[in-house]
Amino acid sequence: MALERAPLSIKNWASGDRPREKLLQKGKLALTDAELIAILIGSGNRNESAVELSQRILSLHRNNLSQLGKLSVQQLMTFKGIGEAKAISIIAAMELGRRRRTEEALEQVKITSSNSVYELLQPIIGELAHEEFWILYLNNANKIIEQFQISKGGITGTLVDVRITLRRALELGAISLILAHNHPSGNLNPSEADKQLTTKLKTAAESLDIKVLDHLIVTEKSYFSFADEGLL
Repeated sequence: MALERAPLSIKNWASGDRPREKLLQKGKLALTDAELIAILIGSGNRNESAVELSQRILSLHRNNLSQLGKLSVQQLMTFKGIGEAKAISIIAAMELGRRRRTEEALEQVKITSSNSVYELLQPIIGELAHEEFWILYLNNANKIIEQFQISKGGITGTLVDVRITLRRALELGAISLILAHNHPSGNLNPSEADKQLTTKLKTAAESLDIKVLDHLIVTEKSYFSFADEGLL
């Protein structure tokens, strides 16, 4: 009968191979993603060290931290050795990373290109399973006065009230707008409804001397810009 091997405690590893010690000795950049996650969970299970368990979790999600960040507490707890507390620690760390990226994007308050809009909004709407429509209200220096979620919809669409959009622009004294919404499917092609809404908002805004500078379709990995493609 095969004997179940006892787990190899990280404490018994060479000091240079232990994630915590490795971070102290070599710095955070020396650690792999699995080693960083191992620090979060602290221990593995009877058959795997914390690093081995972390490697397995990552490998089953294409070694993609973005995919890992989408897992729920219940999904993480399907891995032997990951209880509720460890699952919550992983999710909290993934959320902190997302918020850090958002804050870094917010520091670039002046919009200089479609890519700067994407960097700002991708952490907010790029990975959602439903559609959301956001408006960036800008002053005459193309600096953001406010970013505002105008609507939240289902998997395939969302509704936008033109009156609410422009009323808010007048309240803020905005000179221009940038429209943005996400496509959970990952498809970057604008629909006919997207095109019609863009035209409707642009026409209504022009009557108030407000410019619609762009409309972005945001996905997890990329974006489509109406302005870049000559559709405005």
